[in-house]
Amino acid sequence: MMKIAVSGTYSSGKTTTSIALAHLTGIPRTHAKTMREILPEALPGKRLEDCTAPELFQLGMRRYAERAVHESHLPDGFVSDGSSLHEWVYGKIRVLVGIHPDDSVAAPARRTAELDFFEQVIDNMGAVMKQHAQRTYDVFIHLPVEFPLVADGHRPVSERFRAMSDRLLLDTLDEYGIPYHVVGGSVRERLETIVGLLELPVQMQPDEAIRLAERDLAGLDTRSESDRTAA
Repeated sequence: MMKIAVSGTYSSGKTTTSIALAHLTGIPRTHAKTMREILPEALPGKRLEDCTAPELFQLGMRRYAERAVHESHLPDGFVSDGSSLHEWVYGKIRVLVGIHPDDSVAAPARRTAELDFFEQVIDNMGAVMKQHAQRTYDVFIHLPVEFPLVADGHRPVSERFRAMSDRLLLDTLDEYGIPYHVVGGSVRERLETIVGLLELPVQMQPDEAIRLAERDLAGLDTRSESDRTAA
């Protein structure tokens, strides 16, 4: 088996694709909780939109640690929903466009002493995460920005943020010589392309894998809603 990272920015379809690919091939899937899922335990009573730069850094480190632990439990191969690069990329773009980006401001974020320090911290954190990616993943499957940002109130970013994140992810893969393929299209088209490119064995038809992924996603959505209500 291979260690495959399914890459892409917000609302690119990483979760659906990675779950369906795991069902299709039998390769176990791994992931890290989202920042919003980590938030109630890390910073009880806080909204993501109210977090300071240091608090966002904490959430990113928690997410990276969880991801690395989960990956270490699957030494023979996995399909990862995202990668260690994502925590760094999202932090780095926030330095450029603002801690809580939206589409209302097109100019660079106003420089402050806090933001300058945050950038230094993010860059040093990035050195660790880039090295992890280079040493851990055999290949990246990068999903381009093809779909609108999901308006569910849980993705506090902008289209500009998405475009910049997408570009930085690809630039970083090029910089570190990490193999990748850009794969677009419908979920079925993505699955068929990935299996062909990587010569992966399949255990079922793509449509069945997609059906199982949709079932799993419905369960995730139900649990997330229950957690938000309880909070």
